[in-house]
Amino acid sequence: MASAQTSQSSGNTISTGGGLVDRYAAALYAHAADQHQLDLVVEQVDALGRLIDESADLKRLLRSPLIDVNTAQKALRAALEAQGFGKIVLDFVGVVVSNRRMGALRGVITAFAALVAAKRGVIVAEVSTAHPLTEVQEQQLRARLIEAGYGNVNIVKRVEPALLGGLVVRIGARLFDSSLKSRLQRLQYAMKGAV
Repeated sequence: MASAQTSQSSGNTISTGGGLVDRYAAALYAHAADQHQLDLVVEQVDALGRLIDESADLKRLLRSPLIDVNTAQKALRAALEAQGFGKIVLDFVGVVVSNRRMGALRGVITAFAALVAAKRGVIVAEVSTAHPLTEVQEQQLRARLIEAGYGNVNIVKRVEPALLGGLVVRIGARLFDSSLKSRLQRLQYAMKGAV
């Protein structure tokens, strides 16, 4: 998948430039594969994404342009070591920070997950809803995607209250939009055209 994403507390949000995050993600993938630690790195990078999503302090640290690079690097390394992250992930985060790309770290993590999915033949479906999906709703959505021919699907969820209701599903370049927001917009355009 070419787009890179960032994550919010209950799901993922598309954000960040694709080229930069894709290059970092590809470099991490290649290095992990060369070290024969790809599965471990995939697991740890996923955990790092969840950690960023769940920590407001960590999000602020990554987004702040005022934090000194050395201070940020020490703080991040200490926090990640305390969480049990391995050398490859620690070193990679260190490179991202030293290159002054902290703000892109979450996007790199998402691009890495998309790259891993693509290499493993998993289709990524980005699902945006106004409210978090229940387990039953997610299972129903997965069943519908399988019926539509998307057998091995990884559902990446995000919550967008602005949608009001319904859902938006993006699979690669395909977009399925049944949100209440777009229905209202279509109605508004239709009413303008009738006048």
